Amino acid sequence: MKTTIRFDRAIQKLYRAFHNDTLNPDDCKQCAVGNIMDNNDSWKHLTDKHGSTQLNYLGLLHQNLGRRFNGYSPLELLNIEKSFLKGCGYSGFMKGRRLYRPEDITDKGMLFKGLNEVVSYLFKLDNINDVMDSSVLFNFETSHLQLQD
Repeated sequence: MKTTIRFDRAIQKLYRAFHNDTLNPDDCKQCAVGNIMDNNDSWKHLTDKHGSTQLNYLGLLHQNLGRRFNGYSPLELLNIEKSFLKGCGYSGFMKGRRLYRPEDITDKGMLFKGLNEVVSYLFKLDNINDVMDSSVLFNFETSHLQLQD
C-alpha cells in the first residue's frame, strides 16, 4: 500500500504516544494533534473551542494563506482532533454546547477507539483505501474491549 510522508509520520508519532502512555485527549500537547505537532500546543490557537472545527481569525488566516503544519492545514488538524475526541467518547460537539468528556480519559481501550477514528480520517485525507485493521497497526488486541454503541 502506497502512503504519504505526512501519513507515515503521523502514524509513527501516534503509535509511540499510544505505547508510551503519552496520549491524553485533555492535554493539547499530548492529544492526537499535539502528538502529530511534536508535542506542541500552538495548534490550539486555531480555534476558540476545544473539539470545534470552527476556525477563528488566526486559523482562517493560516488556512487562507495555505499554511501547513507538519503537512496538515489548520482545518485538517481540527478535524483530526475532533475525530479523536469523538472516538474517545467526548460529546456535545454542536455549536454553542459544552464539550462533555468521558469519566476515565486514560482508559487504553477508549484511547484505542479514538486512534481508530483518527487513522480512518487520515486514510480519507490522503485518499488511501482504509484496508488496514488499526488493531494490527497499533499492536493492540481488541478482544478485550467492550464495544458500546
